[in-house]
Amino acid sequence: MGTMAPMTKGLCPCGLGARYEDCCGRFHRGEGAAPTAEALMRSRYSAFVRGEAGYLLRTWHPRTRPARLELDPGPRWTGLEILDTSDGSAFHSTGTVTFRASYRGGSLHERSRFERVDGAWVYVDGDFLE
Repeated sequence: MGTMAPMTKGLCPCGLGARYEDCCGRFHRGEGAAPTAEALMRSRYSAFVRGEAGYLLRTWHPRTRPARLELDPGPRWTGLEILDTSDGSAFHSTGTVTFRASYRGGSLHERSRFERVDGAWVYVDGDFLE
């Protein structure tokens, strides 16, 4: 928690220090599901960085998912910092992750809500924080 990771060639944007292919890349390819709400949040951040709109839609709760998603190519994401987590483990059905995602010229600070649907974690919605 509290780690900020800049984009490094070959490393996953999520900040855990592993190669993308072995980290969030496997979730993006559909080779398993994120085991915790935090892991899903990290994989969704990586999907924003890499332009994986299909993955973002697949991991969005059906009741809050938009019909389509067009990613803004403008932000140059530079790092992810997990500030707090609540619940969201294999023993929970809901969880929250508070994070700061930085980009050139600013950052996005959000408390995201997650739920399990058919055993898999999905993003429900979030509140932007100051």
